[in-house]
Amino acid sequence: MNVFAWFRERIAAEVAAMAASGSLPTGLDTTRIGIEPPRDPAHGDLASNAAMVLAGPAKRRPRELALLLAQRLLKIEGVATAEVAGPGFINLRLTDTFWHARIADILLAGVAYGDSGLGEGRPVNVEYVSANPTGPLHVGHGRGAIVGDALAGLLQKAGFRVTREYYVNDAGGQVDALARSLRLRWLIAAGAEPADAFERARTAGEVQYGGDYLVPVAEALLAQDGDRWIEAPEQDWLPAFRSFAVAAMLRLIRDDLEALGIRFDVVASERRLVEEGGVDAALRFLEGRGLVYEGVLEPPKGKVLDDWEPRPQTLFRASLYGDEVDRPLRKSDGSWTYFAADIAYHLDKFRRGFPVMIDVWGADHGGYVKRMQAAVTAITEDSGALDVKLCQLVNLLDGGEPVRMSKRAGNFISLREVVDRVGRDVFRFIMLTRKNDAPLDFDFQKVTEQTRDNPVFYVQYAHARCRSVLRHALAEMGEEALSDAVLAGAALGRLTDPAELDLIKQLASWPRVVEGAAEAHEPHRIAFYLQDVAQAFHGLWTTERRTRNCASSISMTCSSHRRGWRWFAPRSSLSHQALR
Repeated sequence: MNVFAWFRERIAAEVAAMAASGSLPTGLDTTRIGIEPPRDPAHGDLASNAAMVLAGPAKRRPRELALLLAQRLLKIEGVATAEVAGPGFINLRLTDTFWHARIADILLAGVAYGDSGLGEGRPVNVEYVSANPTGPLHVGHGRGAIVGDALAGLLQKAGFRVTREYYVNDAGGQVDALARSLRLRWLIAAGAEPADAFERARTAGEVQYGGDYLVPVAEALLAQDGDRWIEAPEQDWLPAFRSFAVAAMLRLIRDDLEALGIRFDVVASERRLVEEGGVDAALRFLEGRGLVYEGVLEPPKGKVLDDWEPRPQTLFRASLYGDEVDRPLRKSDGSWTYFAADIAYHLDKFRRGFPVMIDVWGADHGGYVKRMQAAVTAITEDSGALDVKLCQLVNLLDGGEPVRMSKRAGNFISLREVVDRVGRDVFRFIMLTRKNDAPLDFDFQKVTEQTRDNPVFYVQYAHARCRSVLRHALAEMGEEALSDAVLAGAALGRLTDPAELDLIKQLASWPRVVEGAAEAHEPHRIAFYLQDVAQAFHGLWTTERRTRNCASSISMTCSSHRRGWRWFAPRSSLSHQALR
Protein backbone atom coordinates (compact mmCIF):
# COMPACT_ATOMS: atom_id res chain seq x y z
CA MET A 1 0.00 0.00 0.00
CA ASN A 2 1.31 3.42 -0.98
CA VAL A 3 -0.07 5.46 1.91
CA PHE A 4 0.32 8.76 0.09
CA ALA A 5 -1.27 7.58 -3.15
CA TRP A 6 -4.10 5.94 -1.22
CA PHE A 7 -5.00 9.15 0.61
CA ARG A 8 -4.68 11.18 -2.58
CA GLU A 9 -7.26 8.87 -4.13
CA ARG A 10 -9.50 9.23 -1.07
CA ILE A 11 -9.34 13.01 -1.25
CA ALA A 12 -10.21 12.88 -4.95
CA ALA A 13 -13.12 10.59 -4.09
CA GLU A 14 -14.37 13.06 -1.48
CA VAL A 15 -14.15 15.89 -4.01
CA ALA A 16 -16.18 13.81 -6.47
CA ALA A 17 -18.76 13.08 -3.77
CA MET A 18 -19.06 16.78 -2.96
CA ALA A 19 -19.52 17.54 -6.64
CA ALA A 20 -22.22 14.88 -6.91
CA SER A 21 -24.07 16.43 -3.98
CA GLY A 22 -23.86 19.92 -5.49
CA SER A 23 -21.38 21.26 -2.92
CA LEU A 24 -18.73 21.71 -5.59
CA PRO A 25 -18.80 22.14 -9.38
CA THR A 26 -18.52 18.97 -11.44
CA GLY A 27 -15.50 18.22 -13.60
CA LEU A 28 -12.85 19.55 -11.21
CA ASP A 29 -9.33 18.43 -12.16
CA THR A 30 -7.95 16.50 -9.19
CA THR A 31 -4.68 15.43 -10.84
CA ARG A 32 -2.79 18.33 -9.25
CA ILE A 33 -3.70 17.27 -5.74
CA GLY A 34 -0.54 16.48 -3.85
CA ILE A 35 0.02 14.71 -0.58
CA GLU A 36 3.35 14.40 1.17
CA PRO A 37 4.94 14.41 4.62
CA PRO A 38 4.71 17.85 6.26
CA ARG A 39 7.98 19.71 6.66
CA ASP A 40 7.53 19.67 10.43
CA PRO A 41 6.53 16.20 11.76
CA ALA A 42 4.80 17.97 14.66
CA HIS A 43 2.09 19.02 12.19
CA GLY A 44 1.05 15.43 11.49
CA ASP A 45 1.77 12.54 9.17
CA LEU A 46 0.41 13.80 5.83
CA ALA A 47 -0.16 17.21 4.28
CA SER A 48 -2.28 18.02 1.22
CA ASN A 49 -2.62 21.06 -1.03
CA ALA A 50 -6.02 19.89 -2.32
CA ALA A 51 -7.99 22.95 -1.22
CA MET A 52 -5.41 25.35 -2.64
CA VAL A 53 -5.30 23.82 -6.14
CA LEU A 54 -9.09 23.39 -6.32
CA ALA A 55 -10.17 26.70 -4.79
CA GLY A 56 -9.94 28.73 -8.00
CA PRO A 57 -11.86 26.33 -10.28
CA ALA A 58 -14.35 25.67 -7.46
CA LYS A 59 -14.78 29.43 -6.84
CA ARG A 60 -14.18 28.94 -3.10
CA ARG A 61 -11.71 30.46 -0.67
CA PRO A 62 -8.91 27.96 0.02
CA ARG A 63 -9.38 27.82 3.81
CA GLU A 64 -13.13 27.50 3.46
CA LEU A 65 -12.74 24.55 1.09
CA ALA A 66 -9.99 23.06 3.29
CA LEU A 67 -12.31 23.09 6.31
CA LEU A 68 -15.04 21.29 4.35
CA LEU A 69 -12.61 18.65 3.13
CA ALA A 70 -11.05 18.21 6.58
CA GLN A 71 -14.46 17.44 8.09
CA ARG A 72 -15.04 14.70 5.52
CA LEU A 73 -11.55 13.25 5.85
CA LEU A 74 -12.02 12.86 9.59
CA LYS A 75 -14.57 10.14 8.85
CA ILE A 76 -12.00 7.96 7.07
CA GLU A 77 -10.87 5.01 9.14
CA GLY A 78 -7.35 5.56 10.41
CA VAL A 79 -7.52 9.38 10.49
CA ALA A 80 -7.06 10.69 14.04
CA THR A 81 -7.05 14.43 13.29
CA ALA A 82 -7.55 16.66 10.23
CA GLU A 83 -6.45 20.25 10.69
CA VAL A 84 -6.24 23.26 8.38
CA ALA A 85 -3.01 25.26 8.42
CA GLY A 86 -1.73 28.40 6.73
CA PRO A 87 -3.54 29.50 3.57
CA GLY A 88 -5.35 26.18 3.20
CA PHE A 89 -3.10 23.14 3.74
CA ILE A 90 -4.76 20.10 5.27
CA ASN A 91 -2.67 18.20 7.82
CA LEU A 92 -3.68 14.65 8.71
CA ARG A 93 -2.52 12.67 11.71
CA LEU A 94 -3.09 8.92 11.47
CA THR A 95 -3.80 6.47 14.27
CA ASP A 96 -1.26 4.02 15.67
CA THR A 97 -3.51 1.20 14.50
CA PHE A 98 -3.29 2.46 10.93
CA TRP A 99 0.51 2.39 11.05
CA HIS A 100 0.56 -1.04 12.69
CA ALA A 101 -1.42 -2.39 9.74
CA ARG A 102 1.37 -1.30 7.39
CA ILE A 103 3.68 -3.90 8.98
CA ALA A 104 1.23 -6.56 7.87
CA ASP A 105 1.29 -5.07 4.35
CA ILE A 106 5.07 -5.39 4.25
CA LEU A 107 5.14 -8.91 5.65
CA LEU A 108 2.46 -10.26 3.33
CA ALA A 109 3.88 -8.57 0.21
CA GLY A 110 7.42 -9.81 0.83
CA VAL A 111 9.96 -8.64 -1.72
CA ALA A 112 7.12 -7.33 -3.88
CA TYR A 113 6.44 -4.59 -1.32
CA GLY A 114 6.70 -1.27 -3.11
CA ASP A 115 6.04 -2.72 -6.57
CA SER A 116 4.21 -0.07 -8.55
CA GLY A 117 2.06 0.15 -11.65
CA LEU A 118 3.36 3.65 -12.34
CA GLY A 119 5.06 2.62 -15.58
CA GLU A 120 2.06 0.66 -16.88
CA GLY A 121 4.44 -1.60 -18.81
CA ARG A 122 5.69 1.25 -21.01
CA PRO A 123 9.05 0.52 -22.68
CA VAL A 124 12.16 2.43 -21.59
CA ASN A 125 15.66 2.03 -22.99
CA VAL A 126 18.48 2.70 -20.52
CA GLU A 127 21.90 2.91 -22.16
CA TYR A 128 24.89 3.11 -19.86
CA VAL A 129 28.64 2.52 -19.68
CA SER A 130 29.07 2.38 -23.51
CA ALA A 131 32.81 2.94 -23.05
CA ASN A 132 35.03 2.87 -26.11
CA PRO A 133 36.40 -0.68 -26.43
CA THR A 134 40.00 0.47 -26.06
CA GLY A 135 40.93 -0.81 -22.61
CA PRO A 136 39.70 -1.75 -19.16
CA LEU A 137 37.01 0.35 -17.51
CA HIS A 138 38.03 3.04 -15.05
CA VAL A 139 36.21 4.18 -11.91
CA GLY A 140 34.31 6.89 -13.78
CA HIS A 141 32.85 4.20 -16.02
CA GLY A 142 31.98 2.29 -12.86
CA ARG A 143 29.94 5.17 -11.50
CA GLY A 144 27.95 5.40 -14.72
CA ALA A 145 27.50 1.64 -14.67
CA ILE A 146 25.99 1.69 -11.19
CA VAL A 147 23.80 4.73 -11.84
CA GLY A 148 22.45 3.15 -15.03
CA ASP A 149 21.99 -0.32 -13.58
CA ALA A 150 20.31 0.94 -10.40
CA LEU A 151 18.05 3.22 -12.45
CA ALA A 152 17.06 0.32 -14.69
CA GLY A 153 16.18 -1.81 -11.65
CA LEU A 154 14.27 1.08 -10.10
CA LEU A 155 12.20 1.61 -13.26
CA GLN A 156 11.39 -2.10 -13.38
CA LYS A 157 10.25 -1.92 -9.76
CA ALA A 158 7.98 0.96 -10.76
CA GLY A 159 6.33 -1.04 -13.54
CA PHE A 160 8.25 0.01 -16.66
CA ARG A 161 9.43 -2.50 -19.28
CA VAL A 162 13.15 -1.82 -19.26
CA THR A 163 15.85 -2.75 -21.75
CA ARG A 164 19.46 -2.37 -20.62
CA GLU A 165 21.72 -1.46 -23.53
CA TYR A 166 25.43 -1.02 -24.22
CA TYR A 167 26.54 0.85 -27.35
CA VAL A 168 29.93 -0.18 -28.72
CA ASN A 169 31.80 2.68 -30.43
CA ASP A 170 33.77 0.36 -32.71
CA ALA A 171 33.81 2.39 -35.93
CA GLY A 172 35.94 5.44 -35.16
CA GLY A 173 39.58 6.41 -35.24
CA GLN A 174 40.11 5.34 -31.64
CA VAL A 175 39.77 1.65 -32.47
CA ASP A 176 42.29 2.13 -35.29
CA ALA A 177 44.66 3.69 -32.75
CA LEU A 178 44.07 0.70 -30.49
CA ALA A 179 44.91 -1.66 -33.36
CA ARG A 180 48.20 0.18 -33.98
CA SER A 181 49.10 -0.02 -30.30
CA LEU A 182 48.36 -3.73 -30.37
CA ARG A 183 50.46 -4.08 -33.53
CA LEU A 184 53.58 -2.83 -31.71
CA ARG A 185 52.91 -5.11 -28.73
CA TRP A 186 52.50 -7.96 -31.23
CA LEU A 187 55.78 -7.16 -33.00
CA ILE A 188 57.58 -7.27 -29.64
CA ALA A 189 55.93 -10.60 -28.79
CA ALA A 190 56.97 -11.94 -32.23
CA GLY A 191 60.58 -10.84 -31.68
CA ALA A 192 60.46 -8.37 -34.55
CA GLU A 193 60.97 -5.37 -32.22
CA PRO A 194 63.10 -4.99 -29.06
CA ALA A 195 61.40 -5.18 -25.63
CA ASP A 196 61.81 -1.44 -24.99
CA ALA A 197 60.24 -0.42 -28.31
CA PHE A 198 56.81 0.15 -26.81
CA GLU A 199 58.02 2.38 -24.01
CA ARG A 200 60.03 4.47 -26.48
CA ALA A 201 56.99 4.77 -28.76
CA ARG A 202 54.75 5.75 -25.87
CA THR A 203 57.21 8.44 -24.70
CA ALA A 204 57.33 9.79 -28.24
CA GLY A 205 53.54 9.83 -28.47
CA GLU A 206 53.49 7.30 -31.28
CA VAL A 207 51.04 4.95 -29.53
CA GLN A 208 47.83 6.04 -27.83
CA TYR A 209 47.02 3.04 -25.63
CA GLY A 210 49.92 1.93 -23.51
CA GLY A 211 48.65 -0.23 -20.68
CA ASP A 212 50.02 -3.71 -20.00
CA TYR A 213 46.55 -5.10 -20.71
CA LEU A 214 47.53 -5.33 -24.39
CA VAL A 215 50.39 -7.75 -23.72
CA PRO A 216 48.26 -10.93 -23.31
CA VAL A 217 46.11 -9.80 -26.27
CA ALA A 218 49.20 -9.58 -28.47
CA GLU A 219 50.38 -13.00 -27.28
CA ALA A 220 46.96 -14.52 -28.03
CA LEU A 221 46.97 -13.05 -31.55
CA LEU A 222 50.50 -14.36 -32.14
CA ALA A 223 49.41 -17.81 -31.01
CA GLN A 224 46.44 -17.67 -33.39
CA ASP A 225 48.05 -16.22 -36.53
CA GLY A 226 51.77 -16.79 -36.09
CA ASP A 227 54.08 -14.18 -37.68
CA ARG A 228 52.05 -13.74 -40.89
CA TRP A 229 51.55 -10.00 -40.34
CA ILE A 230 55.21 -8.97 -39.91
CA GLU A 231 55.74 -7.93 -43.53
CA ALA A 232 52.08 -7.23 -44.35
CA PRO A 233 51.06 -3.67 -45.38
CA GLU A 234 48.78 -1.73 -43.03
CA GLN A 235 45.71 -2.08 -45.22
CA ASP A 236 45.98 -5.85 -44.73
CA TRP A 237 46.82 -6.13 -41.02
CA LEU A 238 44.80 -3.17 -39.68
CA PRO A 239 41.31 -4.76 -40.06
CA ALA A 240 42.51 -8.02 -38.48
CA PHE A 241 44.22 -6.30 -35.54
CA ARG A 242 41.27 -3.95 -35.05
CA SER A 243 38.75 -6.80 -34.97
CA PHE A 244 40.88 -8.91 -32.62
CA ALA A 245 41.56 -5.96 -30.30
CA VAL A 246 37.92 -4.88 -30.07
CA ALA A 247 36.76 -8.43 -29.32
CA ALA A 248 39.41 -8.77 -26.60
CA MET A 249 38.53 -5.40 -25.05
CA LEU A 250 34.83 -6.24 -25.02
CA ARG A 251 35.61 -9.47 -23.17
CA LEU A 252 37.66 -7.45 -20.68
CA ILE A 253 34.85 -4.92 -20.23
CA ARG A 254 32.25 -7.69 -19.87
CA ASP A 255 34.34 -9.36 -17.16
CA ASP A 256 34.75 -6.04 -15.32
CA LEU A 257 30.98 -5.50 -15.39
CA GLU A 258 30.28 -9.08 -14.35
CA ALA A 259 32.31 -8.35 -11.22
CA LEU A 260 29.70 -5.69 -10.44
CA GLY A 261 26.80 -7.98 -11.26
CA ILE A 262 25.93 -6.02 -14.41
CA ARG A 263 24.66 -7.59 -17.62
CA PHE A 264 22.99 -6.09 -20.66
CA ASP A 265 19.96 -7.13 -22.68
CA VAL A 266 21.28 -5.57 -25.88
CA VAL A 267 24.82 -4.81 -27.11
CA ALA A 268 24.62 -2.55 -30.16
CA SER A 269 27.52 -1.99 -32.58
CA GLU A 270 28.29 1.34 -34.21
CA ARG A 271 30.27 -0.43 -36.97
CA ARG A 272 27.31 -2.67 -37.79
CA LEU A 273 25.00 0.34 -37.86
CA VAL A 274 27.29 2.15 -40.31
CA GLU A 275 27.88 -0.88 -42.53
CA GLU A 276 24.15 -1.60 -42.76
CA GLY A 277 23.47 1.94 -43.97
CA GLY A 278 21.86 3.21 -40.79
CA VAL A 279 23.65 6.56 -40.84
CA ASP A 280 22.82 7.17 -44.51
CA ALA A 281 19.16 6.31 -43.86
CA ALA A 282 18.93 8.62 -40.84
CA LEU A 283 20.41 11.54 -42.74
CA ARG A 284 18.09 10.93 -45.69
CA PHE A 285 15.20 11.08 -43.23
CA LEU A 286 16.40 14.45 -41.91
CA GLU A 287 17.01 15.73 -45.42
CA GLY A 288 13.45 14.81 -46.32
CA ARG A 289 12.26 17.07 -43.52
CA GLY A 290 14.47 19.95 -44.65
CA LEU A 291 16.74 19.69 -41.61
CA VAL A 292 20.07 19.19 -43.42
CA TYR A 293 21.82 21.85 -45.48
CA GLU A 294 25.23 22.98 -46.72
CA GLY A 295 26.49 26.00 -44.82
CA VAL A 296 29.37 27.73 -43.07
CA LEU A 297 29.47 27.98 -39.30
CA GLU A 298 30.65 31.02 -37.38
CA PRO A 299 33.89 30.58 -35.38
CA PRO A 300 33.40 29.40 -31.78
CA LYS A 301 32.45 32.33 -29.53
CA GLY A 302 35.06 33.51 -27.08
CA LYS A 303 37.84 31.38 -28.61
CA VAL A 304 40.75 32.20 -30.90
CA LEU A 305 41.64 29.19 -33.04
CA ASP A 306 44.65 29.56 -35.32
CA ASP A 307 43.69 26.53 -37.36
CA TRP A 308 40.02 27.45 -37.78
CA GLU A 309 38.86 28.39 -41.24
CA PRO A 310 35.36 28.87 -42.62
CA ARG A 311 34.41 26.08 -44.98
CA PRO A 312 31.16 24.64 -46.34
CA GLN A 313 29.85 21.78 -44.22
CA THR A 314 26.88 19.44 -44.11
CA LEU A 315 24.90 20.76 -41.14
CA PHE A 316 21.90 19.66 -39.05
CA ARG A 317 19.48 22.43 -38.06
CA ALA A 318 19.89 21.76 -34.35
CA SER A 319 19.12 25.40 -33.52
CA LEU A 320 15.50 24.79 -34.50
CA TYR A 321 15.23 22.42 -31.53
CA GLY A 322 16.87 24.38 -28.74
CA ASP A 323 20.59 23.99 -29.48
CA GLU A 324 22.81 27.07 -29.67
CA VAL A 325 24.09 26.44 -33.21
CA ASP A 326 23.63 24.02 -36.08
CA ARG A 327 25.91 20.99 -35.99
CA PRO A 328 28.23 19.35 -38.55
CA LEU A 329 27.37 15.90 -39.87
CA ARG A 330 30.47 15.29 -42.02
CA LYS A 331 34.18 15.66 -41.34
CA SER A 332 36.54 17.40 -43.72
CA ASP A 333 37.52 14.03 -45.21
CA GLY A 334 33.90 13.30 -46.10
CA SER A 335 33.28 10.68 -43.38
CA TRP A 336 30.41 10.97 -40.92
CA THR A 337 30.94 12.74 -37.60
CA TYR A 338 30.33 10.95 -34.30
CA PHE A 339 27.20 13.07 -34.02
CA ALA A 340 25.81 11.70 -37.29
CA ALA A 341 26.34 8.13 -36.09
CA ASP A 342 24.70 8.94 -32.75
CA ILE A 343 21.66 10.37 -34.54
CA ALA A 344 21.32 7.12 -36.48
CA TYR A 345 21.74 5.07 -33.32
CA HIS A 346 18.99 6.91 -31.46
CA LEU A 347 16.70 6.67 -34.46
CA ASP A 348 17.36 2.93 -34.42
CA LYS A 349 16.39 2.78 -30.73
CA PHE A 350 13.22 4.73 -31.42
CA ARG A 351 12.27 2.43 -34.30
CA ARG A 352 12.88 -0.57 -32.05
CA GLY A 353 10.03 0.67 -29.88
CA PHE A 354 11.60 3.04 -27.35
CA PRO A 355 10.02 6.50 -27.32
CA VAL A 356 11.65 7.08 -23.90
CA MET A 357 15.44 6.83 -23.94
CA ILE A 358 17.78 7.38 -21.00
CA ASP A 359 21.52 7.75 -21.63
CA VAL A 360 24.06 7.74 -18.80
CA TRP A 361 27.18 9.65 -19.85
CA GLY A 362 30.38 10.93 -18.31
CA ALA A 363 30.64 14.57 -17.28
CA ASP A 364 32.95 15.34 -20.23
CA HIS A 365 29.95 14.92 -22.54
CA GLY A 366 28.02 17.80 -20.98
CA GLY A 367 28.37 19.98 -24.08
CA TYR A 368 26.88 17.21 -26.20
CA VAL A 369 23.53 16.97 -24.43
CA LYS A 370 21.56 19.75 -26.12
CA ARG A 371 22.50 18.73 -29.65
CA MET A 372 21.59 15.10 -28.98
CA GLN A 373 18.26 16.02 -27.43
CA ALA A 374 17.60 18.29 -30.40
CA ALA A 375 18.37 15.42 -32.76
CA VAL A 376 16.08 13.01 -30.91
CA THR A 377 13.23 15.51 -31.06
CA ALA A 378 13.79 15.89 -34.80
CA ILE A 379 14.18 12.23 -35.77
CA THR A 380 11.20 11.13 -33.66
CA GLU A 381 9.06 14.04 -34.91
CA ASP A 382 8.39 15.13 -31.31
CA SER A 383 7.28 11.61 -30.34
CA GLY A 384 10.43 10.63 -28.45
CA ALA A 385 12.28 11.94 -25.41
CA LEU A 386 15.92 11.65 -24.34
CA ASP A 387 16.98 12.11 -20.73
CA VAL A 388 20.74 12.31 -20.23
CA LYS A 389 22.21 11.59 -16.81
CA LEU A 390 25.71 13.05 -16.51
CA CYS A 391 27.99 11.39 -13.98
CA GLN A 392 30.61 13.66 -12.47
CA LEU A 393 34.14 12.59 -11.67
CA VAL A 394 35.16 10.14 -8.96
CA ASN A 395 38.21 11.20 -6.97
CA LEU A 396 40.12 8.15 -5.73
CA LEU A 397 41.76 8.66 -2.36
CA ASP A 398 43.35 6.53 0.31
CA GLY A 399 43.38 8.14 3.72
CA GLY A 400 42.80 11.50 2.08
CA GLU A 401 45.73 11.14 -0.34
CA PRO A 402 45.24 10.76 -4.12
CA VAL A 403 45.78 7.21 -5.36
CA ARG A 404 48.66 6.61 -7.77
CA MET A 405 48.08 5.46 -11.30
CA SER A 406 47.95 1.83 -12.42
CA LYS A 407 50.64 0.23 -14.57
CA ARG A 408 48.19 -2.32 -15.95
CA ALA A 409 45.69 0.27 -17.14
CA GLY A 410 48.35 2.72 -18.28
CA ASN A 411 47.26 6.09 -16.91
CA PHE A 412 44.37 5.40 -14.55
CA ILE A 413 43.16 3.04 -11.83
CA SER A 414 41.00 0.36 -13.39
CA LEU A 415 37.51 -0.36 -12.15
CA ARG A 416 38.39 -3.99 -11.52
CA GLU A 417 41.25 -3.04 -9.21
CA VAL A 418 38.88 -0.99 -7.06
CA VAL A 419 36.13 -3.62 -6.96
CA ASP A 420 38.59 -6.39 -6.10
CA ARG A 421 39.91 -4.31 -3.21
CA VAL A 422 36.64 -3.18 -1.57
CA GLY A 423 34.02 -5.60 -2.87
CA ARG A 424 31.01 -5.25 -5.15
CA ASP A 425 28.44 -4.21 -2.55
CA VAL A 426 30.61 -1.45 -1.11
CA PHE A 427 31.34 -0.04 -4.56
CA ARG A 428 27.72 -0.16 -5.70
CA PHE A 429 26.46 1.57 -2.58
CA ILE A 430 29.09 4.31 -2.44
CA MET A 431 28.49 5.23 -6.08
CA LEU A 432 24.91 6.17 -5.12
CA THR A 433 25.66 8.14 -1.97
CA ARG A 434 25.85 11.33 -4.04
CA LYS A 435 23.60 12.53 -6.84
CA ASN A 436 25.08 11.63 -10.22
CA ASP A 437 25.81 15.25 -11.21
CA ALA A 438 27.88 15.93 -8.06
CA PRO A 439 31.58 14.96 -7.76
CA LEU A 440 32.23 11.99 -5.50
CA ASP A 441 35.23 11.23 -3.29
CA PHE A 442 35.95 7.51 -2.98
CA ASP A 443 38.39 7.01 -0.11
CA PHE A 444 39.51 3.39 0.27
CA GLN A 445 40.14 3.90 3.97
CA LYS A 446 36.78 5.49 4.73
CA VAL A 447 34.63 3.08 2.71
CA THR A 448 36.06 0.08 4.58
CA GLU A 449 36.17 1.44 8.12
CA GLN A 450 33.62 0.21 10.64
CA THR A 451 32.19 3.51 11.86
CA ARG A 452 28.90 5.31 11.42
CA ASP A 453 30.69 7.77 9.12
CA ASN A 454 30.87 4.98 6.55
CA PRO A 455 27.37 4.76 5.02
CA VAL A 456 27.92 1.19 3.84
CA PHE A 457 28.85 -0.04 7.31
CA TYR A 458 26.05 2.01 8.87
CA VAL A 459 23.40 0.35 6.70
CA GLN A 460 24.94 -3.11 6.89
CA TYR A 461 25.19 -2.85 10.67
CA ALA A 462 21.46 -2.11 10.88
CA HIS A 463 20.83 -5.25 8.85
CA ALA A 464 23.17 -7.25 11.10
CA ARG A 465 21.31 -6.01 14.18
CA CYS A 466 18.01 -7.04 12.58
CA ARG A 467 19.38 -10.53 12.03
CA SER A 468 20.63 -10.65 15.62
CA VAL A 469 17.20 -9.75 16.98
CA LEU A 470 15.56 -12.39 14.81
CA ARG A 471 18.03 -15.05 15.93
CA HIS A 472 17.23 -14.32 19.59
CA ALA A 473 13.49 -14.29 18.85
CA LEU A 474 13.82 -17.58 17.00
CA ALA A 475 15.54 -19.17 19.99
CA GLU A 476 12.79 -17.97 22.35
CA MET A 477 9.65 -18.42 20.22
CA GLY A 478 10.46 -20.90 17.48
CA GLU A 479 10.37 -20.68 13.68
CA GLU A 480 6.60 -20.96 13.27
CA ALA A 481 5.92 -17.96 15.50
CA LEU A 482 8.19 -15.84 13.31
CA SER A 483 6.64 -16.73 9.96
CA ASP A 484 5.40 -13.79 7.93
CA ALA A 485 1.80 -15.00 8.08
CA VAL A 486 1.81 -15.32 11.87
CA LEU A 487 3.55 -11.99 12.43
CA ALA A 488 1.15 -10.24 10.04
CA GLY A 489 -1.74 -11.27 12.25
CA ALA A 490 -0.09 -10.48 15.58
CA ALA A 491 -1.39 -7.86 18.00
CA LEU A 492 0.85 -4.82 17.69
CA GLY A 493 -0.60 -2.65 20.43
CA ARG A 494 2.70 -2.62 22.31
CA LEU A 495 4.38 -0.66 19.51
CA THR A 496 3.47 2.80 20.80
CA ASP A 497 6.86 4.34 21.48
CA PRO A 498 7.49 7.34 19.15
CA ALA A 499 10.75 5.76 17.97
CA GLU A 500 8.93 2.54 17.05
CA LEU A 501 6.23 4.41 15.16
CA ASP A 502 8.79 6.60 13.39
CA LEU A 503 10.54 3.50 12.07
CA ILE A 504 7.25 1.97 10.91
CA LYS A 505 6.44 5.21 9.09
CA GLN A 506 9.83 5.12 7.40
CA LEU A 507 9.21 1.57 6.21
CA ALA A 508 5.72 2.46 5.02
CA SER A 509 7.12 5.31 2.91
CA TRP A 510 9.05 2.84 0.69
CA PRO A 511 6.40 2.68 -2.10
CA ARG A 512 6.39 6.48 -2.29
CA VAL A 513 10.19 6.57 -2.43
CA VAL A 514 10.21 4.04 -5.28
CA GLU A 515 7.70 6.00 -7.36
CA GLY A 516 9.32 9.36 -6.68
CA ALA A 517 12.81 8.12 -7.53
CA ALA A 518 11.54 6.40 -10.67
CA GLU A 519 9.68 9.48 -11.90
CA ALA A 520 12.73 11.69 -11.31
CA HIS A 521 15.21 9.12 -12.69
CA GLU A 522 17.21 9.48 -9.45
CA PRO A 523 18.39 6.14 -8.06
CA HIS A 524 20.51 7.84 -5.39
CA ARG A 525 17.29 8.43 -3.47
CA ILE A 526 17.27 4.72 -2.63
CA ALA A 527 20.68 4.95 -0.96
CA PHE A 528 19.50 8.00 0.97
CA TYR A 529 16.35 6.15 2.03
CA LEU A 530 18.33 3.18 3.33
CA GLN A 531 20.50 5.49 5.39
CA ASP A 532 17.40 7.17 6.86
CA VAL A 533 15.89 3.79 7.74
CA ALA A 534 19.17 2.65 9.27
CA GLN A 535 19.32 5.82 11.35
CA ALA A 536 15.77 5.30 12.61
CA PHE A 537 16.52 1.69 13.44
CA HIS A 538 19.78 2.41 15.26
CA GLY A 539 17.97 5.09 17.26
CA LEU A 540 15.27 2.60 18.23
CA TRP A 541 17.88 -0.02 19.09
CA THR A 542 19.67 2.37 21.43
CA THR A 543 16.41 3.44 23.08
CA GLU A 544 15.19 -0.11 23.56
CA ARG A 545 18.50 -1.32 24.95
CA ARG A 546 18.26 1.35 27.60
CA THR A 547 14.68 0.64 28.58
CA ARG A 548 13.68 -3.00 28.05
CA ASN A 549 14.42 -6.26 26.27
CA CYS A 550 15.05 -5.26 22.67
CA ALA A 551 14.19 -8.66 21.17
CA SER A 552 10.66 -8.74 22.54
CA SER A 553 9.70 -5.27 21.37
CA ILE A 554 11.23 -4.85 17.91
CA SER A 555 11.56 -8.33 16.46
CA MET A 556 8.40 -7.86 14.42
CA THR A 557 9.66 -4.59 13.00
CA CYS A 558 12.95 -6.30 12.15
CA SER A 559 11.10 -9.03 10.27
CA SER A 560 9.55 -6.47 7.96
CA HIS A 561 12.59 -4.23 7.96
CA ARG A 562 14.91 -6.93 6.65
CA ARG A 563 13.30 -6.58 3.23
CA GLY A 564 14.86 -3.15 2.84
CA TRP A 565 18.36 -4.48 2.20
CA ARG A 566 17.76 -6.02 -1.21
CA TRP A 567 18.60 -3.12 -3.47
CA PHE A 568 22.22 -3.07 -4.51
CA ALA A 569 22.28 -6.63 -5.86
CA PRO A 570 23.18 -7.84 -9.34
CA ARG A 571 20.76 -6.33 -11.87
CA SER A 572 19.79 -3.87 -9.11
CA SER A 573 16.78 -6.04 -8.34
CA LEU A 574 14.91 -5.38 -5.15
CA SER A 575 14.13 -9.08 -4.98
CA HIS A 576 17.68 -10.25 -4.36
CA GLN A 577 19.72 -10.06 -1.19
CA ALA A 578 22.61 -7.65 -1.61
CA LEU A 579 24.07 -6.34 1.61
CA ARG A 580 25.24 -9.58 3.09
